[in-house]
Amino acid sequence: MRPFISGLVLAAGTSSRLGQPKPLLPFGETTLLGRVLSQVRAAALDQVVVVLGAAAAEIRRQVDLSQVTVAENPDFAEGCASSYRTGLEALDPRAEAAAVHLADQPGVETGAIDAVLAAWRRRPSGIALASYRGRAGHPLIFARSLFASLADLRGDKAAWKIVDAHPEWVQAVPLDQPVPADLNTWEAYEAARLTARITP
Repeated sequence: MRPFISGLVLAAGTSSRLGQPKPLLPFGETTLLGRVLSQVRAAALDQVVVVLGAAAAEIRRQVDLSQVTVAENPDFAEGCASSYRTGLEALDPRAEAAAVHLADQPGVETGAIDAVLAAWRRRPSGIALASYRGRAGHPLIFARSLFASLADLRGDKAAWKIVDAHPEWVQAVPLDQPVPADLNTWEAYEAARLTARITP
């Protein structure tokens, strides 16, 4: 049987730079989080966990959360490391790895996710990540042996601290695509909608 991998979608942030919840921003016929979840659901994952925090009640009302496990992070203001701890607690006990996705990266396509999943399943240890024309990006897949290290992290950019500290653990999966943008500004958000040929 293939290794069981859970997807972990981080959607608990405060979106302080935009001034309103990023997961709820319109993106085509859905929302930003709705677009990300549709791509993650379509990938070869065995479970999808989405971690909510800020605006959790509004997200539950406005976003299709079917076929996913929802975990609420009460400590979301402490940074994304707290969302790892919340999400890891919600993983299926069969999970041999967790594939980390960001709620503000709609440019990470299902095909890219599947490529990284396939690489990790062929060599199920350590870390696998997407390498977009030489630039590391999501998804990041962490073996169960690293879950405790993820849970021990604090602050933001949490998972990258492990990647940077242990390059010998990393399997980079080459993808001939530009690295997907983080949508932290209105300009980046509008550019992403334009790239995706999405109109208001």
